[in-house]
This record gives sequence, structure tokens and C-alpha cells, in this order.
Amino acid sequence: MKQESKTPPDFYDMVYQVVRLIPKGRVTSYGAIAKYLGAAGSSRLVGYAMHGAHNQKPKVPAHRVVNRNGLLTGKHHFATPYQMQELLEKEKIKVENDKIIHFEKYYWDPLKELL
Repeated sequence: MKQESKTPPDFYDMVYQVVRLIPKGRVTSYGAIAKYLGAAGSSRLVGYAMHGAHNQKPKVPAHRVVNRNGLLTGKHHFATPYQMQELLEKEKIKVENDKIIHFEKYYWDPLKELL
């Protein structure tokens, strides 16, 4: 009996699945997602996935993904330049000068949280 091989999900779909698991009021980085998916060094590819996240169903909370220093580097992909910050602040995350204040307090590491 021939065994059917399953095609693994598209990388972007895997990124979206992880981002959907980030709890409200927490954030993670592009690099942390890449590392969790076994693609360390592919943080830029995670960023490309986030660029297209706004059209996904179910919804992807892309505002919860920032760079490794807590900077809102993806803010220009939102409807307005302030929408990403507004969404984070609705979740009680303070942002100043496009950077999350006390980033380490809100940081969610999928390698630790999902294992």
C-alpha cells in the first residue's frame, strides 16, 4: 500500500497560525516566530507574511508582531500610520516614539509558550 505524502502548510500560513496564538496584551518579534518555525534567520520572510496578513481569514493580529527591539517597524502596512499603535494601546501596551515601553514585560516567546 502506497503511503500518501502530505504537503506541509505554506510558510505564510504557519506564520499566521502562530500569530493567531499571541495572547491579547502580548507581542512577539519576527525573529521569534521564524525561530519557532525552524527557520531562524528568516525574520524578513515573516515580515513579508505580515504584509499580507490583513486579508486573511480568520483574522491575524499583525499588530502584535514587532521587531526584536520592540519597534513598530510594520506600522506602514496598516490603514493609517497610527493604527498599529492604537491597536496595541487598546490592549494596554504603552508605545512611545514607535517603540513599546517595557518591551520585555509584554514579550511572548513562542518557543517557551507553545512547547
